Amino acid sequence: MPKLASVLFALSLLLTPLGFAKDKPKSTLPTYVLHARTIKVIVDPKAGVSIDDPQANQVAQRDVETALMNWGRFEPVLAMQSADLIIVVHRGHGRVVDQTISDSRQNNRTGMIATSDNAVTIGAQHGPQNQPDVDGAPAHPQTEIGGSDDSFTVYQGGVEDPLDGSPAWRYTAKDGLRPHSVPAVDEFRKALTEAEKAAAKHP
Repeated sequence: MPKLASVLFALSLLLTPLGFAKDKPKSTLPTYVLHARTIKVIVDPKAGVSIDDPQANQVAQRDVETALMNWGRFEPVLAMQSADLIIVVHRGHGRVVDQTISDSRQNNRTGMIATSDNAVTIGAQHGPQNQPDVDGAPAHPQTEIGGSDDSFTVYQGGVEDPLDGSPAWRYTAKDGLRPHSVPAVDEFRKALTEAEKAAAKHP
């Protein structure tokens, strides 16, 4: 028993700093996110085209753009070079392993993003699916593993190869990109609000 008591006492000394230490609160988001004003939404370049729902990722992209414009904090832009932040979306397919079709043209779009009479208008043109992509390589079937949930990832814009950097924030959840409501944008909004409060308390 004395030996056990000594061990327990030693463990309590080790655990006490972890339980009672109070670190200075830090912003949960990098400063560049708090200062960002323009944003570019793209489909995950690694995402394949779902056989069951070929337009799922493009619909998610437009829904996220619409939700961001309704929020009013950021201005979605079409040019990657002019974006302070890059948001990468990937609609999950509800299965751990799924067969999709590769198509690098999912982010090839032209058009405009504008508002009028409190309505959001996002004009874009998409080519037909399953045609040769821009580099001449034909689309082909592929297997996606681990993409059962929707994902919404935020990267720093204005840098070289932004998607090669560490993400500033990520949200992954079933139906996180659910049409119209888009819970991922709501969660990002909450995270940004909390980060601003933390930054204001500890400038």
